[in-house]
Amino acid sequence: MITFVRRVTAACVLGAALTACAATPQPVRPEPSATPTAPTAPPTLAPGPGGLTPVFRNGSRTHGRTVALTFDADMTADQGARAAAGEHFDNPGLIAALRELRVPATVFMTGRWAEQYPEQARSLGRDPLFEVANHSYSHYAFTDDCYGLPTVSGDRMRADVERAYAAFRRAGVPDARPYFRFPGGCYDRRALKALTPVGVTAVQWDVVSGDAFATDAEAVTRQVLEGVRPGSVVVMHCTRSAAPTTERVVRAVVPQLRERGFRFVRVSELIGS
Repeated sequence: MITFVRRVTAACVLGAALTACAATPQPVRPEPSATPTAPTAPPTLAPGPGGLTPVFRNGSRTHGRTVALTFDADMTADQGARAAAGEHFDNPGLIAALRELRVPATVFMTGRWAEQYPEQARSLGRDPLFEVANHSYSHYAFTDDCYGLPTVSGDRMRADVERAYAAFRRAGVPDARPYFRFPGGCYDRRALKALTPVGVTAVQWDVVSGDAFATDAEAVTRQVLEGVRPGSVVVMHCTRSAAPTTERVVRAVVPQLRERGFRFVRVSELIGS
């Protein structure tokens, strides 16, 4: 999904593809407190009212100063031509920075992106510092009127999410998490009901970084630092073409939050705590 610097409500998308990226993995250990390998049974939330897909926005405010940085790997089903023409839907510098700083993170990846960059998807999926979660296959909206995104019909919602998991497996991602982020952050009761059979936990956020299309890294950094609280989930993006400041933001935010006593974790740890 796409968020804007001045917007502090749900992150939004204007149809531009934002994609997470991966450099060649380097030997690195996660923070000492982070789980070094993915759990066999990832924690999920119990179904919501009426058995609907549960929605997670942030972790406990009282069980320690933890924060999860999440990066949306947005690529729509029809943007292959742009990638073929040379548009960069990756940002090796950002992933390298996370590895260098030893910051665990959760990447919400579209299936279309995994098909475009299977080696990078595999690199992220096999690095214990990261966990890969589902951001749909097509990056089409699951509700009407979602920031101009094309929409997926109600009878295709489940198939779209399952298609993304199939794309991850083909790319060599061994253990994609049972977490799903709605494109644009847009959902309603119909969407939650459609995904109930998939068994995922929908993951939103409580801190909008505003890194999408931003050119002022300092403004994005301030917005993140002002918004983070214990248990926060920060939504960010990873792409050289549409979120060019994100690496600089991460390099500025991480040491300052650590100075405040925050510990970086993946979403699975927040859900399980």
